[in-house]
Amino acid sequence: MPIMKYCRHCGASLSPGDAFCRTCGAPAGRGNHYCWNCGKPTDENAVVCVHCGVQLGGFSGQPQYTYTQADPDSKSKIAAGLFGIFLGGLGIHNFYLGYTGKAVAQLILMLLGFATFGITSIIAGVWGFVEGILILTGSIGTDASGKPLKD
Repeated sequence: MPIMKYCRHCGASLSPGDAFCRTCGAPAGRGNHYCWNCGKPTDENAVVCVHCGVQLGGFSGQPQYTYTQADPDSKSKIAAGLFGIFLGGLGIHNFYLGYTGKAVAQLILMLLGFATFGITSIIAGVWGFVEGILILTGSIGTDASGKPLKD
């Protein structure tokens, strides 16, 4: 079952794991006025969101949270994890996932290693290695835009 990003009743943003909307009080997934994936208004009888293409539900109005195909924009969890383990000090995994701020910080720490006799390079390397492990174990499961990583 996919993570609800928006309330189907009022269109308000939901946090992962919310059982109900904090704006209108509707249970997560209930309603048919807004897309659960992009938050844009939808026709009450729509089966697919015309804005982002996800399946909304059947003609009965009950949501059927199934994907017809994998999201082509999803990043690979394995690639990101391996980038973190082997090239983490350079921030390659964070560039790949879209976390450019962290990536630049890791790259700067790595380059400062020349001036600090390698101390900051070791810090950047350990930081990247740990993040690589966290990605592979699923503790870090989304990219910078919030999309889940695919296996």
